[in-house]
Order: sequence, then C-alpha cells, then structure tokens
Amino acid sequence: MVAIPKMWEELRESSDFVYLHQSNPANHYLICFLKSITDIKVINEQILEFISTNTCLLFDELFEALPIAEKELSSDSNVIRDKLLLGYVAIQQVSSAQTILLNACLSKGRTVSKPEIEFNVEGSKEALVESIDTNLNLIRKRLPVASLRIKELHVGDISKSRVVICYIEDITNEQYIQTCLQRIGDIQFDTVTDITIIQQIIEDNSNSIFPQMLGTERTDRIVWGLTLGQVCILVDGSPNAILGPVTFEHFFTSYEDYFLPWIIGSVIRMIRLTSVMFSILASAVYVAVLTYHGHGISNAFLPTIIASRINVPFPPVVEVVIMELAIELLREAGARLPSKIGQTIGIVGGIVLGTAAVQASLTSNFLLIIVALSAMASFTTPVFRMSNTIRILRFPFILFAQMWGFLGIFLCSVIVVTHLLRLTSLGMPYLVPFYPLRLKSLTDTIIRPPYSKLHHRPQFYRTKNPVRFDKDKSNFKKDIDD
Repeated sequence: MVAIPKMWEELRESSDFVYLHQSNPANHYLICFLKSITDIKVINEQILEFISTNTCLLFDELFEALPIAEKELSSDSNVIRDKLLLGYVAIQQVSSAQTILLNACLSKGRTVSKPEIEFNVEGSKEALVESIDTNLNLIRKRLPVASLRIKELHVGDISKSRVVICYIEDITNEQYIQTCLQRIGDIQFDTVTDITIIQQIIEDNSNSIFPQMLGTERTDRIVWGLTLGQVCILVDGSPNAILGPVTFEHFFTSYEDYFLPWIIGSVIRMIRLTSVMFSILASAVYVAVLTYHGHGISNAFLPTIIASRINVPFPPVVEVVIMELAIELLREAGARLPSKIGQTIGIVGGIVLGTAAVQASLTSNFLLIIVALSAMASFTTPVFRMSNTIRILRFPFILFAQMWGFLGIFLCSVIVVTHLLRLTSLGMPYLVPFYPLRLKSLTDTIIRPPYSKLHHRPQFYRTKNPVRFDKDKSNFKKDIDD
C-alpha cells in the first residue's frame, strides 16, 4: 500500500490542494483538502477552530467530538484519496496512518426554478436542478414516508458520478428494483455526466428509436410515478430524472392532464393522440395519393390540387422531402441559437422560405399547409425524446408510400407495430395494457378518468400493494349536516 504522505504529495501537484500543519501540546496533525470543492467556512469555523480550542483531546476522542455529521476513520490510501476528491477534509496524526475524514463538500449550483421543457399552466412550478441532494430534498418533501428508499451507487471509472435509485418499498415490485441496481452496477463507461447516458445504457433495447424510460424534470411527476410503483433514477449534475418501467402510452400523457377536470383532460389527451397520428401519416398519405391513388381524390379538391402543382417540376416525394428537411432545418437552427434569436429565425425563416418556395414553384400551397400542420402536430407530444422519434418516423413512412402507396404505409405500420410488440421496459411489455390485454388497467390510457376511478394501481406494475384507496368510501360525499 502506498504511504499516505506520499499520496498527499501526489495531490499537491494541483494548485487547489491545501496542506496544513496543526500542532498542540498533545498532538501534531496534518490536514489537507481541495479548496475548490470544500466549504472554507466549515473548515475554519467547525474544524480548525475546534481543533485549536480542544488541545487536550486524543486522536480517537477528537474523532468522536468533531461537530461534523458525516465522518469516518480510515488508513486506506485509496479511500482517503477518493474522499478528498469528493470534498472531504483529511486529518492525520503524524505518528499514525489512521486518518479522520470529514465531509465539508461545497455545493454550488442554480436554485430551484420553473420547468423549461415540461412547462405547465396549472400545478407545481418546481423543477429538478443539477444538485442531486437538492433533488432528493424536493422528492422527500413531497413524500414524507418512511418506506421511501434511496440507494446510491457510483458510476464511471473517471467521473465517479453519484447515481441514486428511489422507490417506495411497500409498493414497488422487487424485480424492477433489482434490475435497475444490476444494470447500473454493471455499467462499464469512464464518464457519466448526464442521466441520458444512463438511460441509453440500461434500456432493454438500446438500438430502438423508441425511449423505454420516461425522462422528466418535474418533481410532482416523479412522486406520482413512485406512488404508482415505478423506480426513479437520478444522476448528480443532471437536471432530469428517468422513471421506469413505462408503457408506450405514458409518452403521450401530460401530467397536467390530472390538474384539469377529467372530461377536459380526456379531450385534450385524445386531441394529442390524433395529432401524433396526423404528424406521422400526413406527408406519407399525400405522396401515396398523388403517386398511386389519384382516382381517390374528390372532384371538389381535384382542381385545387392540380392548380397548386401545375408548375412544380418535382414528383410528390421530392417535393415532400424538400419541405420536411426545410422544417427540420428551421427547427434545429431555432433550438441551437439563443432563445430570442431562435424564435425570430423560426418565424421569419418559416414565412420567408414557405413563400419563396411556393413562388419559385418548388412546392405547392397544398403541401405547405400539410407540412406546417404536421410540424405543429408533432409539438403536442409532451415528452421530448418521443417527439424526436415521431419526427424521424415520418421519413420511412414517406419512403414506403413512394414505393407501394397505401400498401407501403400499411407495411411500414406493421413493421413499427411489430417492433413495439417486441419492446420491453425493465422486462415489462411496452404496449401493455393493450398487449397483453389488461382490461382493468385500460382506465387511465386514452381517457383520463375521474379520481374516484383510480382506486387501484395499474395491474401491469405488479405492485406489492395494488390498492390506492377504498373505492366505496371515495364515492360517498357526506355533507356537514348529515
């Protein structure tokens, strides 16, 4: 084992390393820490001042008396080095290899702010931040129950990132917990800086464009998922969390649906699902109709379509691809530029390019309307990763429509559905409760039911406690004069 003083000498190559001697009549101490990641106020007021005012304490007595909550004794040079790199202060007695390790980590980061991706009109305005301790505080505050379990792991050969798994022991199925612990523990990657890296590694099928874990920045959605029986995973330095297992319909459900009356929430949810289908199929149907199925066009629309395409030199598929790529270009440019500039580029670019394309006879007015509506419909997807999937899915449907018309759209749909049938999330079927069919769990899918109907947790989670509340009592409303 490398001698501890020699290991300290190695760390002194960094300019933020502080090495102090503290002497008193009873002992002589060596104190070291990295000032860039430690709280100097804690070191001066709680550690150095305490040592200087308690000169008669022996080393073991000093360890017991130091007013620091997180502390430990160690003589292992590797443990001491790792703790120093995490923001600990090391106090070593010169005559011994035993070292006191005190947690004085300095945590700096932004304060809790509003959600930027999952924005909502009603409901909580608290979003996760980059500090994992702050995020755990937000979760604990909303779930003050003793059965909430937090398991911490360290992932990354270089980054040593803190990864936390949260679940409610009385509810969550043990299989999902052990699956997450095993997959995260088996990660072989040097640097883990964001939760999305964990998500891509531990998903059941990393080659699928469909996300199999639900990413969120909302603390209330995390708490809702934990009470349903899901597992939450957080990474220090990432302002997002992932929930699993999930089903396909979760990605088209906004948590804000539960803040609205159930009828309004159900209508909005159905509009959202219809918009997603329109976004995927609209351009493909346009190509199929104009290429193979022109006889199916109504006589009322036929003159309009002919007039809009009479000067367009390209076949429908080229026309569609040009417009779709232009929309994606505008979307990507708007996302990468600063917010105010990005909004301007999106609005001005869309108007200018659309008008110029029609005037130059590169596309038709009819297609311009379809592509614009399709782009707007794709924005209704509440989960960003699934929104990206919807954007990509349009192109294979357009290709199949060009080759075989409506038959091609049908074949592409079969391929996508077959892929979805084979997907799983932490071992749970991706299309449940539709396949395998779970009639009792169909309640909260396309329709958002009233809360009195949510008396049982979804059956497919296989929770330890499937009952949320007594359904008989929930339907009884007692007035004050009864």
